[in-house]
Amino acid sequence: MKVRIKFRKYGPVRFIGHLDVMRYFQKAIRRAEIDITYTEGFSPHQIMTFAAPLGVGIVSDGEYMDIQINALPKAENGMTACETMVKRLNAVGVRGLDAVSARILPENAGNAMASVAAASYTVRFREGKRPQDWNDTAAQRLIDSFLSQGEILVEKQTKNGVRTVDLRPGIYELSWRNDSFFLLVDASSGNNIKPALLMETLLRHGGMTLEEHALAVARQDIFTKTVRETGEETFVSLGEIGFEEPFAQAEQERTP
Repeated sequence: MKVRIKFRKYGPVRFIGHLDVMRYFQKAIRRAEIDITYTEGFSPHQIMTFAAPLGVGIVSDGEYMDIQINALPKAENGMTACETMVKRLNAVGVRGLDAVSARILPENAGNAMASVAAASYTVRFREGKRPQDWNDTAAQRLIDSFLSQGEILVEKQTKNGVRTVDLRPGIYELSWRNDSFFLLVDASSGNNIKPALLMETLLRHGGMTLEEHALAVARQDIFTKTVRETGEETFVSLGEIGFEEPFAQAEQERTP
């Protein structure tokens, strides 16, 4: 049985890297007595997959981890088995890596890493780092001018070296709301757009230079792409996939 766990990352814990987050959850799962499945062989390890790794220093309200388990925990105190799993993880965990929800995945669901298509972020200027004469009108004017470009070419460092890429097709939404930028951008493995690179390119388009540590970035959620019955492609949060109760999954699988 596959279960997707949504969690938050915030506070001082935001400065630990992805591998340390993975090791943390491996230990937390054992302490929470979750019956996770292990690989076979000489050196067995927990079957666990994470969605898009989060950059060091970035906080998030929408991180995801898929685990394979042998059985759900026994439901406690009127909670569902999934709610019990979340409670157990938080009881043995540390503040800053909080489990939010757990959902049972359909057997045909792709794993968290392979499912990632987009991610949403909010980006705000830190205290004292806002450009001079910045206001809502200036922000909207800059965004409109930036998005009107047919191409937004930047040099991007990849594992195969520096190459020129076009950011424009991967910017699904860019807006200014509640004194922050809102971004919905490509987060797939092949075309991942980092918010810092996008913001640097945006401000440079407006003739501004981004000061060091000028921005506070927060990831809001991660999305997969799906097709509606009408044939329209749309983004769906990874946290909306699956079921909170085993009988709900079984009922849907029986429905023709």
